[in-house]
Amino acid sequence: MSDNNFNNDKYTLVEMPAPTGQDASAKDSDVHVIDIDADVDQVVAPVDIDNSDIPVIHIDKPTQVNTMNGNGINNLKPKSSSIAESVQRARDTFNRGVTRPIKWRLQQLNNLLRMYEENRNAMIEALQKDLRRSKMEAVLLEVDYLINDLKSTIHHLEDWAKPEKPEKGFVNMLDEVVIYNDPYGVALVIGAWNYPLQLLLLPVSGAISAGNTVILKPSELSVACANFVAETLPKYLDNDAVIVIEGGPQETTELLKQKFDYIFFTGGTSIGKIIYEAAVKNLTPVTLELGGKSPVYIDNTVDMVVTAKRILWGKFINAGQTCIAPDYVLCTREVQDKFVAAAKKILKEWYGSDAQKSPDLGRIINGRHFNRLQAIVDASKDKIVIGGSYDANDKFIEPTILTDVTATDKIMQDEIFGPLLPIVPIENAFEAIQFINEREKPLVLYVFSTSKKVLSSIVDNTSSGGMCVNDTMMHMGVETLPFGGVGASGIGAYHGKKTFDTFTHKKSCLIKNFSPIGEKLASGRYPPYTDSNINFLSMLMRKRFGPSLKFVPYLLAFALGAGVSYGIFAWQKMASEE
Repeated sequence: MSDNNFNNDKYTLVEMPAPTGQDASAKDSDVHVIDIDADVDQVVAPVDIDNSDIPVIHIDKPTQVNTMNGNGINNLKPKSSSIAESVQRARDTFNRGVTRPIKWRLQQLNNLLRMYEENRNAMIEALQKDLRRSKMEAVLLEVDYLINDLKSTIHHLEDWAKPEKPEKGFVNMLDEVVIYNDPYGVALVIGAWNYPLQLLLLPVSGAISAGNTVILKPSELSVACANFVAETLPKYLDNDAVIVIEGGPQETTELLKQKFDYIFFTGGTSIGKIIYEAAVKNLTPVTLELGGKSPVYIDNTVDMVVTAKRILWGKFINAGQTCIAPDYVLCTREVQDKFVAAAKKILKEWYGSDAQKSPDLGRIINGRHFNRLQAIVDASKDKIVIGGSYDANDKFIEPTILTDVTATDKIMQDEIFGPLLPIVPIENAFEAIQFINEREKPLVLYVFSTSKKVLSSIVDNTSSGGMCVNDTMMHMGVETLPFGGVGASGIGAYHGKKTFDTFTHKKSCLIKNFSPIGEKLASGRYPPYTDSNINFLSMLMRKRFGPSLKFVPYLLAFALGAGVSYGIFAWQKMASEE
């Protein structure tokens, strides 16, 4: 990619710097061709530029779109609008109260589920085009993952959305204490290219379930998946409530100038900081799903064959382009040798003698990311013990393992985000903890050990977004475990009910009545202030930690009912005696 300064009446070419390290998962494009002529639907790059690295930018030109939103209305409307107009349209929809009813939310979620089920093959094909994703990985990691998450959300939504009634103290025994689950308003969801459907549509479904309107921005690097979302989603969902914005950095920059009520971003740390800075201007709450170097610690108590399989699987699915992929291994040299011996047999068994011919290995997303990874391989030739080959034309990098890596090596400077696994020798778990704590907090920490003492030591003395013990990546499949980072690896979390909660404002409410008893008890707060009033109010507000008072109103009601029943019974008995 050279210094092509290509301009004419129809195109503007903008060259962006290569994302590196932790920002390998960011959505920076290599070259963005932005069409400024709305009469054409897409851009064809000049012949002297490598088309494979250029995301196609669709312009939101006037078209007729049937929302097919299941509300009985054939809602045809033009789709020509600026980003500001799209955001305002979403805000107007929210302000009209369209998205608040549970019935509407369930209708939209069921339509989204129908979209997944009716377009399974199209989703698999799009993932294959963008990442040469195998059908197995496409189905398990994206399509079925989305379907199962959405089915769970639909099943639980009515319960999740109900007002919560927390415990109350003695002073509020006669009052009603409620937490309402309020939608924020207009949510912006920015997806990533490495899992271009799951990382975009899962938070979108959460935003809808919470009653928000949504502006969603697919990654322009995963062209086929971005096209699929832009062309398919409007056929199933309310176009005034869920709006797709396509484009690259220019469109993202324009989006961030708008006022949103919540921003959910998945990508690299440096871009996350830009998102955060933009959000701060409007005090907009955010979830930032970022990344980092997720370490693996292995000790000598494990079943090495099983351990190697689980680590290699987590590392090499999607060609290592996974934010929670094991980034590097910490272990003794003895364990290192056993791991490498097991890995050689396993990789040959999985991918054959020529891994490039295996249908189960993905490809690097584009030329810029391939070049970044190739540079790491070339700088580490003397430490490669497995793999190390690559093919630029095919964007293929062989699963590669490096041994005796040091903290100063190039591969250890930033998040790898590719099929390269370095092993850093250490002496014991204490040294591993020191090594981890000297770096940014990782998105996930993997521990392989049967020693409860070792596990407890690592859990208690490290900080990470999450942990997985004796496996990799499988914690993502537990919907009751919130997923998110800490520090440089992210802010906030989602998955399962946590996704609903992420897009929900917990609105606290105290509801009092005009009961003379309650007013009498609280009347001591009014002037003129006296010592007796202070003492009485202090007594009422004093914290008491006896049995829960949550059932006191029910007991009082029962006692009242029992008293009334006894009175009626006594009266009837007296009447019969007369």
